[in-house]
Amino acid sequence: MAGRRQDKLNHAVSEELAAIIREVKDPRVAGAFVSISGVNVAPDLSVAKVFYSVLGDDAEVDKGIKSASGFIRSELASRLNLRITPKLVFVRSTSIEQAMNINRILKDIEENGTSQP
Repeated sequence: MAGRRQDKLNHAVSEELAAIIREVKDPRVAGAFVSISGVNVAPDLSVAKVFYSVLGDDAEVDKGIKSASGFIRSELASRLNLRITPKLVFVRSTSIEQAMNINRILKDIEENGTSQP
């Protein structure tokens, strides 16, 4: 039963963080397409690992998110009724870039006809 509660909490935190990221006024974050790809909240609510992807290769976004983490955490605390608001640890995921790269490779194969066995 604890697994289902944990999944619901991860999903709720993920949805709220996606909305909060759009409200960050830091120009390094506001001008970028940031997607929350997953959240893992510890069972004791002490830490939440936030996996995010950025469309493009902008290292400044990482600095902007880390800089705005205090604001993001306080907004999360005001939106979710949790006993403890977890410390947010942001981890950049390359899932969007990998998917785009695979899509490009498949398109090249389709255009060049090199997909024959």
